[in-house]
Amino acid sequence: MPRLASPVLLVLTLLGCSGSKGTVAARAADAATLQSTPVAKPASGPAGAPQGAADSVLAKADAGRIIGSPTAGVWMIIISDFQCPYCKTWHDDAWAAIKAEYVDTGKLRVAYINLPLSMHRNAWPAAQAAMCASVQGKFWPVQDALFRSQKEWEGAADPQPQFEAYAREAGADTAALRSCMASGATRPLIQADIDRAGNAGASSTPTFFVGGRSVVGAQPLAAFREAIEAALAAKPTGK
Repeated sequence: MPRLASPVLLVLTLLGCSGSKGTVAARAADAATLQSTPVAKPASGPAGAPQGAADSVLAKADAGRIIGSPTAGVWMIIISDFQCPYCKTWHDDAWAAIKAEYVDTGKLRVAYINLPLSMHRNAWPAAQAAMCASVQGKFWPVQDALFRSQKEWEGAADPQPQFEAYAREAGADTAALRSCMASGATRPLIQADIDRAGNAGASSTPTFFVGGRSVVGAQPLAAFREAIEAALAAKPTGK
């Protein structure tokens, strides 16, 4: 992921999960902490795993949550929590249009950063399910299923059966997914996401970095079109 300029944070009514409501004050978020790759390489892999194998799993999980042409000139970073209702609202209302208009046309590249909030009992397991699916190249269909079916698993004592069903529907190997989740293979990656999101100034979900701008909350699709178009317009011609 390219180095991001210090963004101009939009001052908007907070439509996100943070434990508080109100408005977000303008501040200088350090988006440069979300650069080079979506996540810094964790210091160690899951316990008991050979370091080379652990690195391979983490690299696959990391790469799998990026979508869009490698030649796209603008990045959008999504910082989100699968159990956050505002994240679901944004996903349901805006994501399909953004993907069709900008990602599928080669204009925008997108990376998903996990920020599972402690107020959501199944946010961490959902993040693990998505990242273990990412190891198999199935992150994006599984994240679609997690948001689409949020009400089905958010209060479940054991959401694992639902998560495995979503992975199976996406074409993933459910036995491999189950093993990945049980081993905690992707937990270092998720924790690295949390650390980097915090360092970048993201304290609520969803938060987005679009080029050199930050958008906070489940804002209308028009706000994202404006931010993306501004970033595209600022892109140097021919680069």
